Amino acid sequence: QVQLVESGGGLVQAGGSLRLSCAASRTIFSFNRMGWWRQAPGKERELVARIHNGGSTIYADSVKGRFTISRDNAKNTVYLQMNSLKPEDTAVYYCNAQTMTDYWGQGTQVTVSS
Repeated sequence: QVQLVESGGGLVQAGGSLRLSCAASRTIFSFNRMGWWRQAPGKERELVARIHNGGSTIYADSVKGRFTISRDNAKNTVYLQMNSLKPEDTAVYYCNAQTMTDYWGQGTQVTVSS
């Protein structure tokens, strides 16, 4: 049984910053990879950023240079630092962890006003 709990979402003005956290119920080193996904109304869930066990990262083109994914193994937590936020970043952000199967958090709402 794995639980992922996101936090840090909220309302922010364009150009502002937010830091999302994803706390896992067990060591994140047991996961092959962890990532952040987002889903806006009427759109499919899309990958925002991913960090692999070995430390490599992947970012969506739309967030490169603005978002940074990181992890703290001691705290079993993955972070997503979001800077220079744009209205199009508005979505529910989900934490994802993968082992033999995928696990998902409940999501945290991020709303960016113009």
